[in-house]
Amino acid sequence: MTVRGEETRIKKQKGEKKQDLTQGSPFGTLLKFAIPVIGGNLFQLFYTLADSVIVGQTLGAQSLAAVGSTSIIIYFVLCFIQGFTNGFGICLGQRCGAKDEQGMKKSIAASTTLSIGFTVVITLVCCLLAHPILGWMQTPEDIYQEAYEYMFVVLLGTGATVFYNMISNILRALGDSRTPLYFLIISSLLNVVLDVVFIVPFGMGVAGAAWATVLSQLLSAVCCLIFGLRCYPVLHLKREDFGGLGREFWFHLKIGFPMGFQMSVMCIGQLAMQASVNALGSAAVAGYTAATKADQVSVLVNNAMGTAISNYVAQNYGAGDWQRIRKGVRACLIQTESLNVLMCVGILLLRKPIVQLFITAPTEEIIRYSNGYLNVVAPFYLVLGLLLVYRTAVQGMQNTKAPFTACMVELVMRLASTIGLTAVIGYTGVCLASPLAWIGAVVFLVPVYYGMVRGKESV
Repeated sequence: MTVRGEETRIKKQKGEKKQDLTQGSPFGTLLKFAIPVIGGNLFQLFYTLADSVIVGQTLGAQSLAAVGSTSIIIYFVLCFIQGFTNGFGICLGQRCGAKDEQGMKKSIAASTTLSIGFTVVITLVCCLLAHPILGWMQTPEDIYQEAYEYMFVVLLGTGATVFYNMISNILRALGDSRTPLYFLIISSLLNVVLDVVFIVPFGMGVAGAAWATVLSQLLSAVCCLIFGLRCYPVLHLKREDFGGLGREFWFHLKIGFPMGFQMSVMCIGQLAMQASVNALGSAAVAGYTAATKADQVSVLVNNAMGTAISNYVAQNYGAGDWQRIRKGVRACLIQTESLNVLMCVGILLLRKPIVQLFITAPTEEIIRYSNGYLNVVAPFYLVLGLLLVYRTAVQGMQNTKAPFTACMVELVMRLASTIGLTAVIGYTGVCLASPLAWIGAVVFLVPVYYGMVRGKESV
């Protein structure tokens, strides 16, 4: 073997050691893996936050309301994309934990093919139904046109979102949570620049903010792919890797589709919440938008911890180490809830600056709607943390039925609060919808998780 060949072999061995989530202290391994995922999720949120801040500050509260009125639709699509690509990542992670290199290649090939197919279907359906959706959402007439322009462009760029989430979840399943973060930081900064350029000198309005988001995310995906191809030989697929994928398709759809569907179903309740707020007028939409943008920080941090524990559980499930799975879930709970306490305190202390971040000189009515939402929701972040950790841990152990059932519990609780409580206590009923949904799902999922772990450990 040549000196250069030996160096390559050593580098590959180091890379493989870096990717292994089945070794080392569970607490330290999870924290090291989770921090870049948290950063990645926050910078992904930064795309839409930048849109909202720049739109609100340059185009005004009405344009911000237009962007905000469509955010739940966009989030609905994003949830499905994140769900099914996370599921594909779990499939790959299990093969990685089992050290099955050929299985890893087949998994990547299946993920790529299915992602292309889903991109075509999702883009066509969403773009064709844009007008009917806005009508069903009771979008106010004074913001309807801007809402349509922003939503249509973002949905037209669904392929960029799928591309980024697929490649980033593949890298995370291999144990690399840093690479997606690095390139997402770069593209987030580009997004801010493009937002300003497209909106101010080019005068493209809210559509300019949408195009900035799509183009920036596409750049992040391309960079992740190029870097991944250079550093991970398993990503170098051949034509034969795409042959005979029937069983692989079924396996990936079995895990990925329920995860995507259940995350989308959760958004149905949020769609009902947004519709209720839209009916209250532009001021309510603006205040609710500012509050939910801040609230998304907590949701995405909790989602990041869920991503970390799902990859951790998937690899250790593949290795058959149940004791390590239990230790990892316990460590993840400590880390997640510590972050939730900090976020709850920070958001409650910064309620007024949060509104001012998005809107110059907000009215008292807008501030009242924003504060009302944050005062109710923020104290329940601890419950959200329990939900995300236990749900993704169960999914990582190939149980998709229990998380889906929990998702339906969430939906029922959210709709019941939005429709039932709102009729009695008004806007507060909308604010209570999410906490009640989280509580219902946690009560169902916790016994399922401990039943699975104890059952396996006793075998």
